[in-house]
Amino acid sequence: MALVTTAEVCDAHSSLIVSGELRVLEPIFQIYGRRQVFSGQVVTLKVFEDNVLVRAFLEEKGNGRVLVVDGGGSKRCAILGGNPVVQAQNNGWAGIVVNGCIRDADEINGCDIGVRALASHPMKANKKGTGEKQVPITIAGTRINDGEWLYADTDGILISHTELSV
Repeated sequence: MALVTTAEVCDAHSSLIVSGELRVLEPIFQIYGRRQVFSGQVVTLKVFEDNVLVRAFLEEKGNGRVLVVDGGGSKRCAILGGNPVVQAQNNGWAGIVVNGCIRDADEINGCDIGVRALASHPMKANKKGTGEKQVPITIAGTRINDGEWLYADTDGILISHTELSV
């Protein structure tokens, strides 16, 4: 899809909003990274105060995908830091959405990738390696399935069952 605003997508696909095929995340995320507009197919991950699986995913080739991490909304530590974001940028990920915190915000803000998170936090996450990969998650009032499509800009974040065009 060409770069269009999330507002334009909502206007063009109002019937998909009514049917639930297009959903809007609650506006709870802060914007990080240089890429304020991004989109891609979703890869889901569910962790809690542990970043081992997050780092492992971002070491893979992103191929324009977006990693969506349900971190349980924890604000007690950061589950995403600057080094993994640099790696994600270099591996071709379009963006990362974290229902949790990041750290190294200055480093992340220098990367050409889209990042959304609840806040920045100085404390590191645990390293137990626990979590679930590619499972349905619910963040910001919205259920998100692995393989769906995410569209983000400065107005908000949309989730669609299918890739959209305007």
